[in-house]
Amino acid sequence: MKIENARAQMRKGTLDMCILSIISKEEIYPSDIIKKLKKSEMIVVEGTMYPLLTRLKNAGMLDYSWRESKSGPPRKYYRLTKKGAKYLEELRESWKAIVKSVSTF
Repeated sequence: MKIENARAQMRKGTLDMCILSIISKEEIYPSDIIKKLKKSEMIVVEGTMYPLLTRLKNAGMLDYSWRESKSGPPRKYYRLTKKGAKYLEELRESWKAIVKSVSTF
């Protein structure tokens, strides 16, 4: 067994929570989300990010608006909905419970 496979699965399991947490702080462009994740060593590529954002948007967790860009076509900026904020809080509570459980071992 390779540890990197286990790490990748752990990151994948927390990705929704991490992305929603980033978006909860400000309306943000997907490339900026990727930069923030990489800075925290949560490596994500565009091929993963855009389907995930679409899934969260279709579930009512996110909304977006278009903004003009100085360097090209308009950009889509994402923001959390009320439903998304509630879901994020539930994810955070679940995460705390998991960390507490794992810490007992």
